[in-house]
Amino acid sequence: MYEGFFNIEEELKKLPGRPGVYIMHDSTDEIIYVGKAINLKNRVRQYFQSSRNLSSKIRQMVSNVQRFEYIITDSELEALVLECNLIKLHKPRYNTMLKDDKTYPFIKITIGEDFPRILSSRELKKDKCRYFGPFTSSKAVNDIIELLNKTYGLRTCRRNLPKDTGKDRPCLNYHIGQCTAPCQGYISSEEYKALVDKAVDFLEGKYNGIAERLRQLMTEASEKLDFERAAGFRDMLESVKYISQKQKITNSDMQDKDIVAAAMDDTDCVVQVFFIRAGRLIGREHYHMVLAGEETRADVITDFVKQYYAGTPYIPSTIMLQEPLRDEELISRWLTQHTGHTVRFVIPKRGTKEKLVELAGKNALNILLQDKDKIKREEARTTGAVAAIGSKLGIDGIRRMEAFDISNISGVQSVGSMVVFYDGLPRRNDYRKFRIRTVTGPDDYASMREVLTRRLTHRADGFDALPDLILMDGGRGQVNTALSVIDELGLHIPVCGMVKDDNHRTRALWYDDHEIDIDRNSEEFKLITRIQDEAHRFAIEYHRNLRSKAQIHSVLDDIEGIGPARRRGLMRQFKDIEGIRSAGIEELAAAPSMNRLAAEKVYGFFHRHDDNENKKPNMSEQGIEHGPVLNI
Repeated sequence: MYEGFFNIEEELKKLPGRPGVYIMHDSTDEIIYVGKAINLKNRVRQYFQSSRNLSSKIRQMVSNVQRFEYIITDSELEALVLECNLIKLHKPRYNTMLKDDKTYPFIKITIGEDFPRILSSRELKKDKCRYFGPFTSSKAVNDIIELLNKTYGLRTCRRNLPKDTGKDRPCLNYHIGQCTAPCQGYISSEEYKALVDKAVDFLEGKYNGIAERLRQLMTEASEKLDFERAAGFRDMLESVKYISQKQKITNSDMQDKDIVAAAMDDTDCVVQVFFIRAGRLIGREHYHMVLAGEETRADVITDFVKQYYAGTPYIPSTIMLQEPLRDEELISRWLTQHTGHTVRFVIPKRGTKEKLVELAGKNALNILLQDKDKIKREEARTTGAVAAIGSKLGIDGIRRMEAFDISNISGVQSVGSMVVFYDGLPRRNDYRKFRIRTVTGPDDYASMREVLTRRLTHRADGFDALPDLILMDGGRGQVNTALSVIDELGLHIPVCGMVKDDNHRTRALWYDDHEIDIDRNSEEFKLITRIQDEAHRFAIEYHRNLRSKAQIHSVLDDIEGIGPARRRGLMRQFKDIEGIRSAGIEELAAAPSMNRLAAEKVYGFFHRHDDNENKKPNMSEQGIEHGPVLNI
């Protein structure tokens, strides 16, 4: 939490009259709003002038501002770029936010290689490759790549050709007739590139060539009575016909365009994007926006354009919109600079283009109506449940919750887990595992103290953000342990315990030295249960993995001179330990990677007791059942 003294009136006087970005913080020091300004002094002061006619959203935001900071830039364009980056990074609650963070696949042809390949890529790079797309379906991309590779016999391997020509045998694709084997020099670079050119023609919309090629292959297979292969080519031909029929020509200029339209009500918004490539409508996608207050449709589309095109790898030269953008000229200059080609915004007023924008708007409205109930249910189980938990505990602004659990068997290989839920959803990239280092035996309290201390002190190791609430898998004892660690570190983080019933299920919360009942049918109870189960699952899974690694120990590990390669060779040859034990020296020496000296060592190891004890080695003592205890 923020505890420093900040005099807003005094700081307003220090604002420079230069372009930049301003960042608003609340009492917990959370970033709640990010904006840009051509003149920081004038723009930021407007928020705190009582005479200003501010919207209810802005008034609410200003009432929560504890302090602000700003970053000076050289131009308004730089401020725009910085604003987009900060909004995407911090996701402030009073900024209108794009909920989806999708990437779309491209088809990539490595034309810079002597023997090019056709690949799927999520990135559009400035390299010696040619890209087609983006496409909205990764399955469609993979189907197209498979079709082109099979039809033209293009390679799928990663070999460095022609450097590695002839070094290895041709792969299975060559033997089943699906690769021309450039790795063996069976086709020249010129002949191969002629096949690649035909694949490029297909991706450019010239379907006749590949259709004719498929008919030819189908006929040849039929004449050879290879009806199964002929049927495969027939199916591919049908796919090509289907793809060509689905490519609807939308205009005659053959340009790339995006069409952006929005539909909204008081609380929800959907933005629809149509993707037109080379004059063809290749797909569409919709996005949900989180409204922060009294935005107009122009406001929403402006925020969408800035956030979406800051992250998408391909931006067409024309973007058609329902409404003019705020700062349209500035955004156009930014995207032009970012892409290296002119990006312009168009608001069609008549004709086919206007009908396309209208169609996109109708699609957005349809999705909004269909998804409204679904959105409300999802919000109730996520952000709504988080708000309900905060209400019960008397804590405002909860977003990041962290839960901890300890797992061990009689104190052996104790581990801790940390799971993170943000706005009611798991944030798995922030999960952490801990191997207990300082505690011997089954002491869950001491183990939890170690885990919390390590989590809250190693802030630079991926733990930059502190939680708004810590959830302990236990009641008063675990909560007191956590609070003592937090007090020692001089932090202020609320801690809540999940009190269990006899079946180890949460029945109540322990907070502020008293128990709080919770309705078992409520969404907040279901969220707490999900968090508890996830923390427990993550700890158990980690502990199980450690046990498995400790137990994967073979009797062969104890034989001098028998390394991994010889162990694998023996197991492949004899299948199990008993087979190895029963084998003679000559049989052992014939196994892969073995020789006579190694065979004598293996034979001697298994038969060293035969002369005086006449019994088999005790497999348990050799480590078959009990692996070495890991040093933790």
